[in-house]
Amino acid sequence: MTTHEKSSGEHLGRTVLVTGAGGGIGGDYVAAFAAAGANVVATDVAGAADAGLALADEVSSAGAGKVVFVTADVTSDADWETVVATAGAEFGGIDALVNNAAIYQGLGTKSHLTELTTESWDRVLTVNVRGTWQAIKAVTPAMRARGGGRIVNISSTVARMGAPGFAHYVASKAAVDGLTRAAARELGADAITVNGVAPGLVSDAASRTLNTGDYIAAAAKGRALGREMTPGDLVGAVMWLASPSSGFVTGQTVVVDGGGVFT
Repeated sequence: MTTHEKSSGEHLGRTVLVTGAGGGIGGDYVAAFAAAGANVVATDVAGAADAGLALADEVSSAGAGKVVFVTADVTSDADWETVVATAGAEFGGIDALVNNAAIYQGLGTKSHLTELTTESWDRVLTVNVRGTWQAIKAVTPAMRARGGGRIVNISSTVARMGAPGFAHYVASKAAVDGLTRAAARELGADAITVNGVAPGLVSDAASRTLNTGDYIAAAAKGRALGREMTPGDLVGAVMWLASPSSGFVTGQTVVVDGGGVFT
């Protein structure tokens, strides 16, 4: 039995919360957890609500785990109260959190760090870092009530590479790595593990909006595995870190990029 198969089976009947789940990679996480028998609370901002609701209906009708979509902004404490209350009412609590919500596709045109505005810097750091912290803070009481839990923060290899053009995004993901370690230290006594997954450049709609085809091809060529990365390449690592099998792993950020960056 592979690690992926084992962790998938372990999700049967568990409750997983996925942020930034209105589509894209977040939608893939939702579908994978539900297919493994987990009940999923999927959240995203109002602009992604239609897609999120459609995904919830589609996945739930497949006869695996049930998916409930909640419109929520990760930077709103009031929204977090609603999300946690919904998870409790629908499924009895929260076993795992996948902190996927972040500003990425919305970064716009690449800009030298001297050309970034204070407003754009604050916007990215607020969502990507403060929103991640607010999510952890919100779910911790529910996880304590369950006797423990799993938190998976989505980082990025740009925090190690220092990719040019998006200094605010790079800084935000480096901060997420630090927050992962700090939270792991503080929540270990509650049997809550906190880990991260750092994807390389994924060949999806968001990345193609921000990068040229030549840039994506060059990233693929630089990997030990020598191919473009798909959203599905992330699913196994995320599911394992959110599963009981990873119970003695905490404070780590796992790079998933086909061997482009070694740590």
